[in-house]
Amino acid sequence: MPDQVPATADKKMLKKVNRLEASAILLMSLGEADAASILKHMGPKEVQRVGTAMAQLHDVTQEQVEAVTAEFLDAVGGQTGLGIGADEYIRTMLTQALGEDKAASLIDRILIGGNTTGLDTLKWMEPRSVSDIIRYEHPQIQAIVVSYLDPDQAAEVLSNFDEKVRLDVIMRVAALETVQPQALQELNDILEKQFSGSSSTKTSKIGGVKRAADIMNFMDSTVEGDLMESIKEVDADLGSEIEDLMFVFDNLKDVDDRGIQVLLREVSSDILILALKGSDEELKEKIFRNMSKRAAEMLRDDLDAKGPVKVSEVETAQKEILTIARRLADAGDIVLGGSGEEML
Repeated sequence: MPDQVPATADKKMLKKVNRLEASAILLMSLGEADAASILKHMGPKEVQRVGTAMAQLHDVTQEQVEAVTAEFLDAVGGQTGLGIGADEYIRTMLTQALGEDKAASLIDRILIGGNTTGLDTLKWMEPRSVSDIIRYEHPQIQAIVVSYLDPDQAAEVLSNFDEKVRLDVIMRVAALETVQPQALQELNDILEKQFSGSSSTKTSKIGGVKRAADIMNFMDSTVEGDLMESIKEVDADLGSEIEDLMFVFDNLKDVDDRGIQVLLREVSSDILILALKGSDEELKEKIFRNMSKRAAEMLRDDLDAKGPVKVSEVETAQKEILTIARRLADAGDIVLGGSGEEML
């Protein structure tokens, strides 16, 4: 669905309905059974985001429901013949959108009807529970699990280990490139689950320096700083390489103006003020430039009036904005570019 749902019935009323809200409205209008059938095909992060949006819905008008439903039907009608070659369409679409590796398990779940098993099950668990499951496993097993999880969940899992273990695991994550199917099968045996797709003869791309950087992006600033120092003590070149690939608040300078505008619509003014207290003039000017003249003037005044703030508060605000930026990037709404050339 588009970023903003067209206000077919009432443009003024519907202009603020974004894609996530539109998805929530659509699911709420379907009823419990049908909505549940759709949600079971989503990953844990998607379910959490949509569920939160559904919980936050209020004062939804009949016109909004009709506009969202009409837009959905238009989008579906324009993309596929609804049942005519749908399987092949879905395979092609997901592979093009996500890449072959990421799309494979999702395609199996949707088209074959397989349940979430093995490593995928861990993505639905609380980070502390995952930590407890792998706590006494070999560090290489821990590294494979951490690499397989989404970066934010992986960061929380690592936060439950002591500094020495964190260093060992993140170094192993950075060194990982591919894992043989047999190794994944053995890991699933440890988890007492059967790995769907274990018959594949392909190796699985997992881990790597970029993955290590992604995980560290989501760590608490203090933990991240200590871990980076430890990595550099062991391997200075690797530490620099990871650091170059990390997306930090200052890298927002590299996001194009449209991306900044999309991001600002999702960030509260209080969080933005705190975050900008710790940024340089170049980034502040980029933010001001992508706001209306009145909004920019108000933000400047608020920044000037804001007294001294704790560094920890600034870092927390910046992390929150970066989390929103990564979510928008995952949804394809903006493009992030750090000092490394890869995109998040």
